[in-house]
Amino acid sequence: MPTVYVAMSADLVHPGHMNILRIARDLGEVTVGLLTDAAIASYKRLPHMNFEQRRAVIEEIKGVARVIPQTTLDYIPNLMRLKPDYVVHGDDWKTGVQAPVRQRVLETLTTWGGQLVEPSYTDGVSSTKLHASIREIGTTPEIRLKRLRRLLSAKPLVRALEAHSGLSGLIVEHAGRNIEGVRREFDAMWLSSLTDSTARGRPDIEYVDLTSRCATIQNILDVTTKPIIFDGDTGGLAEHFVFHVQTLERLGVSAIIIEDKVGLKKSSLFGTATRQTQAEAREFAAKISAGKDTQITEDFMIIARIESLTLGQGVDDAMRRAQIYIEAGADAVMIHSQEKQLEQLLEFCNRFRRFIHQVPLVVVPSTYSQVGEQALSEAGARIVIYANHLLRSAYPAMVNTAESILEHGRALESESELMPIQDILSWIPASPATLPAQQHSHNEAA
Repeated sequence: MPTVYVAMSADLVHPGHMNILRIARDLGEVTVGLLTDAAIASYKRLPHMNFEQRRAVIEEIKGVARVIPQTTLDYIPNLMRLKPDYVVHGDDWKTGVQAPVRQRVLETLTTWGGQLVEPSYTDGVSSTKLHASIREIGTTPEIRLKRLRRLLSAKPLVRALEAHSGLSGLIVEHAGRNIEGVRREFDAMWLSSLTDSTARGRPDIEYVDLTSRCATIQNILDVTTKPIIFDGDTGGLAEHFVFHVQTLERLGVSAIIIEDKVGLKKSSLFGTATRQTQAEAREFAAKISAGKDTQITEDFMIIARIESLTLGQGVDDAMRRAQIYIEAGADAVMIHSQEKQLEQLLEFCNRFRRFIHQVPLVVVPSTYSQVGEQALSEAGARIVIYANHLLRSAYPAMVNTAESILEHGRALESESELMPIQDILSWIPASPATLPAQQHSHNEAA
């Protein structure tokens, strides 16, 4: 019996997929190469369902003989192993990011006389609308909570951007660029205590308590679906920290980052210019352990932020603390530095990669913004956080507008820098789904 290979992501199975599988079934015995989370995340947003959930669906479809993982966009490893008589794929991949993939498939099939079959679109089906409907429904705390760990499993680098309001959360949710045919987005949101306090006109000294900050969290949760990493400052007393963990986990926040300092909180960007006291390592580790003991799920992450470099204690001290914090149960480590020169940071990264018990490394390139994501990833970073950029960009724009009105005695001169009134009336949607989204083929097969 002829053999047929069909590759698909199958996150939302619709009539377009079924038509492709029907055509494949008529040609012979069907093997579905199901793209893994990592393969999908390499060119677009992480799928709603994980690999095992998607495989369970496809295995139950009539005519599918077997389902195997396809670990990259490249078909060739699976094709060389199976040598199918046919490959079936919708005709939407002749241009765009998958055009080179198609060409390699054609060249490979010719080596054993295989054939590529390309069905036309199924009219009346739109993956874009289906995905928009999912976003309109929203997400649950459990699904959102799990998403950060899924991202870390699927992507070499997770990209997070600061959000401090529902509006800025919508920007993080939907901002995107197509770079050489690949959709680039922010994967997660960072709820910074600095920007949350500043947006309220308050100093960043832990004056804004968790109850007040939960209002910001809720505003963002209401209109977004991406995972949230919460800036927990020092975490407070260990006896209080356990309640913080319970509250955030219940809301669906994916992670909290706490820093190893004590006393009145001051921004780490002051470095040694202002007096700051680092916590004793074992006491801070006990706080981490208390938080891990109280959390309900295995998905919530407690991330230890090490301040040794910002406080002039050096790489050896940072490494010692990292080991202690990991042994206490920290799910990841954030190394902080306010230096523009990266010698100490890179030394820490290189030594950190040699740890036997490896956990993800988090970096925040606020002061070393000249360093690109590729270099940070090569150094060992798994999460990069752009910690305060939306608020910092909004403030000068608002000041310029205010001063322009004062200078000219009217608003006309500021209009060119403003969003049109009609746009702002329509931009905030009845639901997040009505915001512009990346267009995907309705017969998407890879």
